[in-house]
Amino acid sequence: MAHMTSVEQSPYVELDRSAWAALADSMPLPLTAAEVERLRGLGEELDLQEVSDVYLPISRLLSLYVRHVGALHRDTVSFLGDSQQRTPFVIGIAGSVAVGKSTTARLLRELLAHWPEHPNVALVTTDGFLYPNAELERRGLLDRKGYPESYDRRALLKFVIDIKSGKDEVAAPVYSHLEYDVLPDQRLTLNRPHIVLIEGLNVLQPARLTATGQVGLAVRDFFDFSVYVDAATADIRRWYAERFLRLRETSFRDPASYFQRYAHLTETQAVTQADLIWDAINGPNLDTNIRPTRSRATLVLRKDADHSVRYVRLRKL
Repeated sequence: MAHMTSVEQSPYVELDRSAWAALADSMPLPLTAAEVERLRGLGEELDLQEVSDVYLPISRLLSLYVRHVGALHRDTVSFLGDSQQRTPFVIGIAGSVAVGKSTTARLLRELLAHWPEHPNVALVTTDGFLYPNAELERRGLLDRKGYPESYDRRALLKFVIDIKSGKDEVAAPVYSHLEYDVLPDQRLTLNRPHIVLIEGLNVLQPARLTATGQVGLAVRDFFDFSVYVDAATADIRRWYAERFLRLRETSFRDPASYFQRYAHLTETQAVTQADLIWDAINGPNLDTNIRPTRSRATLVLRKDADHSVRYVRLRKL
């Protein structure tokens, strides 16, 4: 029997895997096995069944939200006697390094674009809004890359405000994981998409105090929906080390790679190095900055040790 929990005192309803998967019974899966393979992150266990059970229902739920926000927009402009065009529906996707949030974002982009009501779906990662390495080094933040202070939060906030202001064209900077830096001459241009997915470690961070002591705006203030990809810290730490080993054998060997110095480590040395990086940077960032934002998400995906989603927690309306 599928299990659904809705605790009266909780603002969430929680559905286990079988209950959530049952919501997709009548939905055709628009992706092929080859497409899922292309979208899957390095080292992640993801197949058509997982996509059908977990991500297809999410895409349908999001499509319902988009449709009903559209109806609310029409009623609002009618009430105001206005003629403003509807702005894109913005979805934030947060979670730790190596937890699979990038794969979640790519999957949702593909699935949402198959719904005929909103074929134009854009995906932006906040990595492009990191300060360039030279600036991080100048500020003494290169070893804190991925922490909230390592991002140009003003530029990221302006980008999201421009989207929700209905601008015809909005551009975002582009980041290279190979070069481990922002590419100064490249921009990703969005032309009035129906939906924008914004994926990043810290997209659910609260607003900061301004220099005058006032509370400013936060990026999440402009989200219509948000997803947090969650798992046990021990599992994420292991996934990070496993991914590091695979990168050692692939992209780290590229002469252009910032991490080429790790390409010739032995397996034991590579695991040790991955653990050092996790313990010094990624683990503390998860504990201090990322996981505390989980409760701000509209929907939480909780993964098991094999990367499969065990349950879904959705905020009540």
